[in-house]
Amino acid sequence: MQSSEPSRNDAPYDESYSPSCYITHNNFEFCGYNLKIAQILGVNLGVSAYVWDAGLALCRYFEKKNINFSGKKVIELGSGTGIVGILATLLGGDVTITDKPEVLKQIETNVQVNVPSACRHRLQIRPLTWGEDHTNFPADYDFVLGSDIVYSSVTYPALMETFRYFTSQGATIYLSSELRKRNGSPSFHDESLPQYFNCQIVDRLENKHIILYKMTKIDKSSEQDLPSDDRNLLLTEPDTGVQPTSLSLNN
Repeated sequence: MQSSEPSRNDAPYDESYSPSCYITHNNFEFCGYNLKIAQILGVNLGVSAYVWDAGLALCRYFEKKNINFSGKKVIELGSGTGIVGILATLLGGDVTITDKPEVLKQIETNVQVNVPSACRHRLQIRPLTWGEDHTNFPADYDFVLGSDIVYSSVTYPALMETFRYFTSQGATIYLSSELRKRNGSPSFHDESLPQYFNCQIVDRLENKHIILYKMTKIDKSSEQDLPSDDRNLLLTEPDTGVQPTSLSLNN
């Protein structure tokens, strides 16, 4: 993966935004695709405005494992900039990218720049608020993607409900998380998720406390021991705060 320093464009994103907003552009390369990702700042998008290291880690995992989503239905939760869902589309998936309504315009901008018109029939951008309107979507996706979406304990029950809905017909979840003790995310991953999902750690960036999980719904009809391997990999060091991407990932 290659990246460049963000460039600042002080022109407003469009007339619906405050003139005080500005755009940064970051360039990334995954799976042979050069992605130019805009971050729309100053428009109250909060954490959704940024490319986060956990998202880059998930993209890098797709590259390392030569993931091919051709013929598969994919939904991304909490997409933010859209980088993960965009890459999944370029890798052949029929992808639905979702986030809160106010974030969709940023995603649309990045889709227009990075997804060729010949591929856009395989991509949808839709609003989704966890725990509220997830049942407006079909439950027959093959894959559910999420990167750095476990960041606020207030949202955990709604996120869990949404995960359970989208895996009710056998979907596989790829979840990339930066574990932060202050928001209780280690216990969410180590205690809450294994109640409902078989959780396999498939990759990790120890220097950034990022762990990638592959998860499938537990078959309650059979007696299975919950997976316990790799529990000791969860974060034990104090959290130093949430920071946007440094635009580099180390092996």
